[in-house]
Amino acid sequence: MRARSKSLAERVICTARYDPIWRAAEPYLRARKNDIHVPLSFQWCLRLLEHYPDADPDVCCLAIILHDIGWYAIDMDRIVQEGFRSENMLENDVRFLHEAEGVRMAKPILADTGFGHLTDQVCEIIDGHDTRRTPRHLNDSIVRDADKLWRFEPAAVAIVTDWMVMSPNAFCHRLRTKVLPQLETEAARHLARPELERTCARLMVHVI
Repeated sequence: MRARSKSLAERVICTARYDPIWRAAEPYLRARKNDIHVPLSFQWCLRLLEHYPDADPDVCCLAIILHDIGWYAIDMDRIVQEGFRSENMLENDVRFLHEAEGVRMAKPILADTGFGHLTDQVCEIIDGHDTRRTPRHLNDSIVRDADKLWRFEPAAVAIVTDWMVMSPNAFCHRLRTKVLPQLETEAARHLARPELERTCARLMVHVI
């Protein structure tokens, strides 16, 4: 892994350019706890970008901000029942629908905020970010990994265990045995392991 170091000031300048996207997306993030999921995933995306200087920061950051806005168009009961409690929860109709809606909704947001020239690249990632079995390229891998890495934080454990009707202990076991092996970049795997151990310790899963 090659690390790209940036000063705090440079990082603030880098992320501030996306404020118009955040503001435009904000109404659609008030669904499915995406107002927690997406900011946390955005921070993981920034951390991954530090390790991959060949990735496009604009494409990755815009895609991670917008990747789940399509859930806004779907009823929450359907999201939970089909998206988190069905046997084929990662490959059912509701997953494909939120990706298609996300693409539809992202296009005017990108055009209206001055990022229209990146629409094709961003929407290519949004389309299939949950349901595609393999990444298309490095930018895609970074977004897909950032989307998963938030699950290793206590906030995600608290939220997703309710949706999946699962104890924190069982969910942490799932993270270790199923989610961690799905991470596509070396940096994501490197970051996920200690994060998972910290979360397990904080939630006392060795006891409860």
